[in-house]
Amino acid sequence: MGLKESMPHKLKTVIIGGSSGMGLCLAQKLYALGHEIVIASRSKDKLGKAVKTIGKAESYVLDVTKEKEVIQFFQAVGPFDHLVTSASDFVMGSFLNMPLDQAKGFFDSKFWGQYTAAKYGAPHLRTGGSITFFCGMAGQKPFIHFSAGSAINAALEGLTRALALELSPLRVNAISPGTIVTPVWNVMSEKERLREFEETAQKLPVKRVGQPEDIAQAAIYLIQCGFATGSVVYVDGGGRIA
Repeated sequence: MGLKESMPHKLKTVIIGGSSGMGLCLAQKLYALGHEIVIASRSKDKLGKAVKTIGKAESYVLDVTKEKEVIQFFQAVGPFDHLVTSASDFVMGSFLNMPLDQAKGFFDSKFWGQYTAAKYGAPHLRTGGSITFFCGMAGQKPFIHFSAGSAINAALEGLTRALALELSPLRVNAISPGTIVTPVWNVMSEKERLREFEETAQKLPVKRVGQPEDIAQAAIYLIQCGFATGSVVYVDGGGRIA
């Protein structure tokens, strides 16, 4: 066997939602570790900026709520090693007043989007590969006006455990973030954001809110640790117990 044939392949990681926030931070760190990076999101403009930030990456415009798009995406990507799904909408509102279509749309994005990505991505994962879902603290500690989000996050935790068995020996894990400083908060004014972060920080044992780097570190652990599967890693500053 020649030297070229005996050398291991370069790890290839697909990050759906890798054009901003936590996904982009993870893409940067994995690229620095030597991974080939594939990012996907709905925004072509964000993807273009993200590729420049990462250094080098394949990018695809993708709407995870559209099954055919997801199938075509993975066919285009080909074999790869790790899948991370961090993209979703974010919806809050009163349970009684929120339109049902809005709640269903949240499920379509965050739950069914990740479900679909795993379904069509798993057959392309190489031996030793992994899937990392993103859920959220509300699956363990519900919030008022976030009933749909609490249900979705709890469902994703259950899906993680179920697929760790069904897709074995592929590894399936999830990250459950707390309050993280990402562009999702940009719907608020800067003053409102800072007040929200400060009030949240004072309630947490660590006395600060999270940064995308905190989540990236957890994702890298789950990608690299070959003995971790069926795990939900809570990166919430102690929010579940506060």
